[in-house]
Amino acid sequence: MVSTTATTREGAATAEGSTTRAGSTAGARSGGRRVWSMLALLAGAAVFLFPFYYMIVGSLQAKPDTSIKGAIPTGGLTLHNYVDINSRVNLAQSLVNSGIFTGGVLLMTMVFGVLAGYALARLRFRGRGALFGLMLLVQIVPFQLLIIPIYVMIVRTYGLADSYLGMIAPFAINSAAVFVFRQFFLQLPDDLFAAAALDGASELRILWSIALPLVRPAMLTVLLITFIGPWNEFLWPFLVTKDQSLQPLAVTLANYISNIAGRATNPAGAILAGAVVLAAPAVALFIAFQKHFTGSELSSGVKG
Repeated sequence: MVSTTATTREGAATAEGSTTRAGSTAGARSGGRRVWSMLALLAGAAVFLFPFYYMIVGSLQAKPDTSIKGAIPTGGLTLHNYVDINSRVNLAQSLVNSGIFTGGVLLMTMVFGVLAGYALARLRFRGRGALFGLMLLVQIVPFQLLIIPIYVMIVRTYGLADSYLGMIAPFAINSAAVFVFRQFFLQLPDDLFAAAALDGASELRILWSIALPLVRPAMLTVLLITFIGPWNEFLWPFLVTKDQSLQPLAVTLANYISNIAGRATNPAGAILAGAVVLAAPAVALFIAFQKHFTGSELSSGVKG
């Protein structure tokens, strides 16, 4: 009897030891996978950030090396390249023009996107599905395919050449923004709208007081994904504006590279300095608002 009990205890101890070793082995494997995953992510981040690092370092070097060795600054760093390009083109005015152009596009995108997205999501009317399908179809048509008729209409028909409105008008309605707002409005609880309708609220009142506060993540997402397009837009502002005092920064830099950079003391450094000025607002905006890309709990507005 004593022998049987001892054997049972030894077997239990052996089993427990095996389980412990198995758990340790699994934990070690899991830890190893996490380490390799982190290393892979760090390597990917380094590859992604290297062009930005190279651009900043090159813009601060007195004589940048255009080879891969130029990533390691050998001399002193200076702001001469920024002063040089600013003396040849008006960077401040170009930044203001880019801000007005981008701000106008964002404002129009938000206004028309919210109204159209709400209508397609919440209003019931004949042809709503066909209209939504047509909107999706428009997204696959390249802007360059429509640029000639748009140019004729904006410049010749409406006479909006060399104006901020002429630059903004073709980008006022963004079908991608309408799609994002529609999807967010569809996720809102129907009880909210039913209760507001019973209280006698109009559709605009429901949109302003109930729907908009709940789709703030969508609004921030649309702002962020829409910002980069007009901020870096070159082709349309280049075609519609001939007055240099109205041209945004992307067009100004292109003109500088084509006509002025060859006469600069350090052309490569000045071009990189202009690229830093162009990229800095977009990078800062994404870093500041990246956490807002996550969604919120939309159903929190409904009481249980």
